[in-house]
Amino acid sequence: MTREEIFTKVVEIVRPFVKNQEALDSVDENTNILQDLKVNSARLVDIILDFEDAFNIEVEDEDADAVNTVGDAVGLIAAKVPS
Repeated sequence: MTREEIFTKVVEIVRPFVKNQEALDSVDENTNILQDLKVNSARLVDIILDFEDAFNIEVEDEDADAVNTVGDAVGLIAAKVPS
């Protein structure tokens, strides 16, 4: 799975939780999930669980804590998805 494919899927997963649609329209890897997209921090847990299901991976708590931007999520997933 390419980084671009992962990015696309991450954006799809995050989309239902986003409160700032304008930021989502111009999302990139530097977009902060909580601050820019206005995702509730409790919802970030749901997003991480959705990542686990969608990509068939396991995300440890300390790894989840490091997910601040869309790029952080893509990088974490890319490192865990079997090639």
